Amino acid sequence: MPRKQSVTKETLVDAAFELVREKGKEELSARHLALKAGCSTQPIFRIYKSMTELDQDLFLKCADYFSGYFELESSFSVVPFVNFGMTYISFAKNEPNIFRILFLNDNDAGKSTYDLVNGGQKNYVIKELKRIEGLSPNEYESVFMKVWLVIHGTACMMIRNEFDISEKDTVKLLEEMFAKIYE
Repeated sequence: MPRKQSVTKETLVDAAFELVREKGKEELSARHLALKAGCSTQPIFRIYKSMTELDQDLFLKCADYFSGYFELESSFSVVPFVNFGMTYISFAKNEPNIFRILFLNDNDAGKSTYDLVNGGQKNYVIKELKRIEGLSPNEYESVFMKVWLVIHGTACMMIRNEFDISEKDTVKLLEEMFAKIYE
């Protein structure tokens, strides 16, 4: 009777996720993944044709994790996009290696940055845009691009340790910037 396979695709993706979460994408190799998953490299290449194929599943796992993180309620401000921005910035600060995979590296999964932050059918971006008084749908793209530059730029500065202000001051900064954009 053949031995039951104990290493599955899910096991490998979970191990890859934990590995890159802790050490970064540059540490993801078949050898390191085998150590993390508690197996040899043989099951990895039995399940995946290449590490690039694994990367696609890893990206999707990271995107699901981000989506779950983004669903957490935050209440920093009533100003549209401030809670959204603070959640994104907090994700960058708390999960810098996952943030890099999702928002700073190329991906082969066919997901744009907008797809990720909008949450697919959850429409996080559209819901925030609809909260801005007097904003018409034909202004959505322009306003979002301006807001996004502030949010993403702040998050990138945060993970590079180039932005060292308190949460309260970050909220105030976003409120002030967005008030100017919404004028």
